[in-house]
Amino acid sequence: MWLKKNGLYVLLMLSVILAILGVTTEKFVFKSGTAAMGIVIILILNVQLKQNTKDTWMILGAFLFSIIGDWFLSHMHGDSLMFVKGIALFFLAHVGYLLYALFNGRIQGIFTGVLLAAYLVFFFLVLYPTFTDVSLMIASLVYLLISCFSLGAAMGMEGNPISKWGYIFGIVLIIFSDTIIAFKEFVDYHMTDFLITPTYYLAHIFITFSLIKKFEAIVPKTK
Repeated sequence: MWLKKNGLYVLLMLSVILAILGVTTEKFVFKSGTAAMGIVIILILNVQLKQNTKDTWMILGAFLFSIIGDWFLSHMHGDSLMFVKGIALFFLAHVGYLLYALFNGRIQGIFTGVLLAAYLVFFFLVLYPTFTDVSLMIASLVYLLISCFSLGAAMGMEGNPISKWGYIFGIVLIIFSDTIIAFKEFVDYHMTDFLITPTYYLAHIFITFSLIKKFEAIVPKTK
């Protein structure tokens, strides 16, 4: 009975174990574990809810694109084209995060404007002078924009507060991880490299946790 009631949290704990293995072994099967486990949990949620939950499919797609994008970044070996492909796939992941948030609220305009202004200053003052590849520069800028809109939409979500703030924290962690990657790849700053993968995996875990909490808030209404 306990396992049936808390099964999703058991799977979430398994996701934590996969994250630890991903950080310590660098094997792709473990590196993709948090997103893959998130997909499994989402599928279980959709089966248990027995109703149209198209917003959660946006997260499933985001996790899937994240896995593929991570594969490109893990195998780029200095190839800027592989990096651009990875960014494109993570862009699609952010589209999924953005759409999920919009299904559950609306973009918070003032916050998004301030965030955009701050990151555009960061982009043009810190990153832009380092670019020698125009396609890479454009891809990075577009990715920066969608990231800011994703967080702005998350801030405007409605519903269960724990679910909302779990989701916000997940998106914040993704942007934080991406910012460290930008310093690593473009500025050649490596002091914070060790934070890239832990924060990225933790983001998937918090986003999945957010969906579980949303599910728990919905279930009583469907009985």
